Amino acid sequence: MEIEKTLDSVAAAEEREMIERLREGSKRILAECHKVIVGQRHVLEQLLIGLFAQGHCLLVGVPGLAKTLMIRTLAESMNLSFSRIQFTPDLMPSDITGTDILQDDRSTGTRAFKFLHGPLFANVILADEINRTPPKTQAALLEAMQERQVTVAGTRHRLPEPFFVLATQNPIEQEGTYPLPEAQQDRFMFNIQVDYPEEDEEFRIVEATTSNRKPRVERVVNGEELLAMQAIVLDVPVAPHVIKYAMRLARATRKEGSEAPDFVRSYVTWGAGPRASQFLIMGAKSRAVLYGRSYASIDDVRAIAAPVLRHRIITNYNAEAAGVKSDDIVKQLLNLIPRDGE
Repeated sequence: MEIEKTLDSVAAAEEREMIERLREGSKRILAECHKVIVGQRHVLEQLLIGLFAQGHCLLVGVPGLAKTLMIRTLAESMNLSFSRIQFTPDLMPSDITGTDILQDDRSTGTRAFKFLHGPLFANVILADEINRTPPKTQAALLEAMQERQVTVAGTRHRLPEPFFVLATQNPIEQEGTYPLPEAQQDRFMFNIQVDYPEEDEEFRIVEATTSNRKPRVERVVNGEELLAMQAIVLDVPVAPHVIKYAMRLARATRKEGSEAPDFVRSYVTWGAGPRASQFLIMGAKSRAVLYGRSYASIDDVRAIAAPVLRHRIITNYNAEAAGVKSDDIVKQLLNLIPRDGE
C-alpha cells in the first residue's frame, strides 16, 4: 500500500512538472509574440490552444489587422519550419503539394522520377487568403490537414510532425473568390474572429510600425518540445459531466434533435456534428493546461465554445432577416444549458 501511494505521488509530481513546463513555454511564446503584436491577446491565446490541441485554425478579419504578421510571428517564436502560401485563383494542387520531375542519372544514363516537395512540407503552414483559390487546390490543402499526408501520382508522402495549418480569410470583397464550403470549414478546429484594435492599441501599433525599431523574436520552443506539449494535453483527464456538457452544447445546435430549443429550430439550417464535441473537449484540455490546471472544466468548454461552433452552425433566411448570427445562437445556448455536475 505504501509503495502504491509513493508511486501515485511521484506520478502526480511528474504531471505537475510537465504542466508547469507547458505553461511556462506558452508564456514565453506569448511574450515573444507581443514584441511584435500589439493587443490581440485572445486571438493569440486561441491560436496556442489550437496548436497544443493539434488542431488547425481559420482566422477571419478585414484587411490590415495583422493576421498574417500574427501567424508569422508565432512561427518565428518556435524553432519550426515555416511556409507561407499566398492563395491565388491560378494556384494548382501541385503548386502546394509538390510534383514528380523526370531526372537524368548521368552515372548510369537512366532516367527516373523524383518527387519535388512543395511548400506544404513544413511544420507551420500559413495559407493566406484561402478563399481566393479554386476548390481543387483547397481540397488538396484540406486532405493534408486531415490525413497529414499528400498523394501525388498515386504515391503517399507523409508530412512532417508537428503539422499545423493557419489559414486567413477576408470576409469582405467576395467577388472572384471561392468561399470555403461549410463542410470543409468543419476541418478547422477554430474559427477565430480578428477584430479592430482598441484606441490605445492602435496608437501603439502606429507608433511602433512607423519607426526604425524592429524587435527581434527569439525562438523559445522546438519541435520535440511542442510534440511533448501536445502529448501532455492528450493526457489531461476530463470528468464525465464535462464531456456531457460539451455534447449537450453541440447537440443543442441540431434542429432535428429533441435537445434543440425553439430559437435553434427557427434560425438554424444545420447544426454542429460530433467533431464539434471532440474539439470542445480537446480545446478545453489545452486551455486548462495553458492556465496551469491538470483537469478540464466546464468553464474551459464555455471559453472556447464560440470559435469551435461559430463556423459549424449554418443559419437560415429567418436568421438573416432578424440579424441573428451564429455567435448570437452560441451565446443563447451558453445561457440556456445548465452546468450539471458542478
